[in-house]
Amino acid sequence: MLELDKKTFEEEVLQAEGYVLVDFYGDGCVPCQALMPHVHALADEHGDKIKFTALNTTKARRVAIGQKVMGLPVIAIYKDGEKVEELVKDDATADAVKAMVEKYV
Repeated sequence: MLELDKKTFEEEVLQAEGYVLVDFYGDGCVPCQALMPHVHALADEHGDKIKFTALNTTKARRVAIGQKVMGLPVIAIYKDGEKVEELVKDDATADAVKAMVEKYV
């Protein structure tokens, strides 16, 4: 799982080829913390087919706003730099994230 910041987001996600999953999370976001082990497990399972990344929006607020991330957690899939699907807040469950990832592997 690659930890992103405001300096690396564009290069690692928006300029990347293929599929990239971004786990947008924030400091003190309890649902984000609960979801994280599930996302890491998916990264271990499918990391050879999708690049798994995480961005702490508390430290990269402008990047989050630029990606229209207004609530947390958000799990988004990008393909060749374009956001193709995302799960937001209550929709971002462990089962929903797994189903979304399995569509792209």
